[in-house]
Amino acid sequence: MSVSPCAVKTASVKILGLLVWALIASTEYFRFSPFGWVMFVTVFYWLLTLFLLIIKLARGQIRHIPWTTVVLIFNCTAALLYTSAAVVEATLVNRGVKGHHDFNCWAASTFFAFLVSLTYAGSAFFSYKSWHRGDE
Repeated sequence: MSVSPCAVKTASVKILGLLVWALIASTEYFRFSPFGWVMFVTVFYWLLTLFLLIIKLARGQIRHIPWTTVVLIFNCTAALLYTSAAVVEATLVNRGVKGHHDFNCWAASTFFAFLVSLTYAGSAFFSYKSWHRGDE
């Protein structure tokens, strides 16, 4: 059984997304309401990526669904919403006290959130190329 590059990419996005989720959850994020948006985006796309990974590993046996279109839309929306969450997070990092646990976690999770958004943007680019070619 060979592992597809898509499954490897999805697993790496899941690990980075879980890291963002864990770093934010380990802080007192509830003190700043915009971090609720960041938590929503990270948890929502982590679960949705897990769902799509399971379908992909099951060889996508659901018929009558244009999978290239679904994956393209998923990657584009994930890139946009993750970028917005990373920008919100980056604007809130300066509210923390340097050297404090929350500040360090927020700074690290901001870096990884931007990394995840770049990964989704790259995936969206390759999904677009696949969709444009008509791969199904």
